[in-house]
This record gives sequence, C-alpha cells and structure tokens, in this order.
Amino acid sequence: MDITGIFNRLLSHEELRREETKDLLIAITHGELSDPEITALLTAIQMRGITVDELLGFRDGILETGVPVPLDCDRYIDVVGTGGDRKNTFNISTTSCFVIAGAGYKVAKHGNFSATSVSGASNVIKNHGVMFTDDLDKLNRSINECGIVYLHAQLFAKAMKFVGAIRKALPFPTFFNLLGPIINPSKPRCQLLGVANLDQMRLYQQVYQKIGIDYGIVNSIDGYDEISLTGDFKVTTNQYERIFRPQDFGFDIARPEELRGGATEEEAAEIFDAVLNNRALPAQKNIVMANAAFGIQVLERGQKPIEECIDIARESLDSGKALQTFRKFVELNR
Repeated sequence: MDITGIFNRLLSHEELRREETKDLLIAITHGELSDPEITALLTAIQMRGITVDELLGFRDGILETGVPVPLDCDRYIDVVGTGGDRKNTFNISTTSCFVIAGAGYKVAKHGNFSATSVSGASNVIKNHGVMFTDDLDKLNRSINECGIVYLHAQLFAKAMKFVGAIRKALPFPTFFNLLGPIINPSKPRCQLLGVANLDQMRLYQQVYQKIGIDYGIVNSIDGYDEISLTGDFKVTTNQYERIFRPQDFGFDIARPEELRGGATEEEAAEIFDAVLNNRALPAQKNIVMANAAFGIQVLERGQKPIEECIDIARESLDSGKALQTFRKFVELNR
C-alpha cells in the first residue's frame, strides 16, 4: 500500500475511493500501519471531513475483519444513537428496543459500554446479569424465543482494538465515532438512528441509501440524538422528511431533567426498569413510546401512520408485554 501517496492526496483535499478506505482498514488490522501513520490518517480525514464512500469503505473493512452474525430471521431492526450529544440521557434506545420486541417485532440491538454518558446499552444490559456472547446458536435462540438479541460490539468489531488507544489519546473525535451505528455484525435491513445534528442526518441518509436498507433518522432540534420531546424534532425516512412537535401526538413538552440517566449505572438501570414496569415519569414513558413508534414504522415500511405505531408501542408497555420480553431475554442470556 502506497501510504505516502494516500497522505499526499489527503493533504491535497482529494477524496479516497470506497475500496481504498476498506483496504486501509484491513491494513491497520494487519499491522501494516504504524501508530504515527494511523494518527496522521485519522487527523487528516477529520480535518477535511469524511465522505460517504470513505465511511462506507471503513465500514466494509470492519465488517470483513469482524465476526459475522447471520440470524435466522429476515426482517429485524436496530435502534441506536450516534452518542456524543453530552446530554447523559437514560437508556432510551435500549428501552425502546424491548418495547418494539414486546409488540411482536424482531430486534438485533448492537451496542457498547458508554463513552460519554453514565450508562450505555452494554452497561444497562450487563447490570441486569446478562452475559455477552458471540455464540451464534445462543444469539439465534434469543431472537427466536423472545424477539430480541443483544450484540456487544467488542465481541464482533475486531478492528476497533487496533485504533482504541490512539482514539483515546487524540483530543478530538474521529470518523470512527460515526462507524458505530452502521457496523452491526448482523447487517439488519432496518434501522432507526438518532443523530445529534442535521449534518449527520444528511450524511447517514446518503449512507443508508447506498446500503439499501429501510431507515429512520431522528434528531431533536435542540441537540438530542434521539426523540427527546423537549421540543420539535426532525425525522427522515425512505418515505418522507418532516418536522414534528410533541403536541402532534398529544405529548407534553418534556423537561431536560426528566431525560437524565442519573449519576450512576444503578440509577440508570432503575429508570430503565421503571419504564418497562410502567411506573416511570409520564415524560420518560412518552419518550420511549415515541422512539419505539418510529422504529415500528420503519419495520412496517412506512405503511402504518405514526399515530397507529404509537398505539402499538403504548400497548406493548401498558399490557406488560415489553416487561415480559425483557424478563425472558434476561433468562435466556444469563
């Protein structure tokens, strides 16, 4: 690999081809790039800004060098946020996944420990005694018997360990922060993604269009990477692009303090449990229902109006089906 030539092109603000960034990622995993070269690569791309094809190439490389997860079902969804909004919200995406599964849909949730908040998806899952696994039989049993499987990122994206120390040492985020939502090793055909700003929304919209999946991308205008109900929020899907207000669905405006995930992992887990047990604050329940509903609409290929999807999510919570799904999930994954 002509790494010097690549650096010269980057310094001239040239774009790399998808195949080139895939090869770069594979070269990193083979130890063909030194730490200074990796640092220079991450810095140069961050300063110029990554393109859609470059991001897709790095994704291709991570999936090729990682552990694949072929699941025994055709249509399932992942609900995830980009992170980095610095809002320290409770585990909204993860809770929404169990509401979706409780409504009878299939979910393959991909997640990791938190980098910027008190509790990430893996934190709250592990806090309930779940053991992470890459055993394909166990993973398929989970999604088949309770409708949801959890994929702990560190077991599957092997390439990430080669850049972990460098990313941690750099005083700025890199394009690797953008890869997390699109490297689910089961390659779901549906995804609901929360982004922290509209620039990210446009980037991922083009990414999903090239991958060819059913998607929903959400952003709260005040900077949350999920539907926060603290104000207006924008949703982009295969079918439409629209700004909604909480009042459109009869929801009250949520206060920022009602979204906070607490000061410890235990406090975050308590909020997660409170929502599934239907004893959370009204705002917490509404936020989870809203995010779950847009996920359900993606699974339904946009054929159900969002109001009907909200009713489906509400029934999953009110009937106890979401809680039953979670209890079964824990039982299967201890």
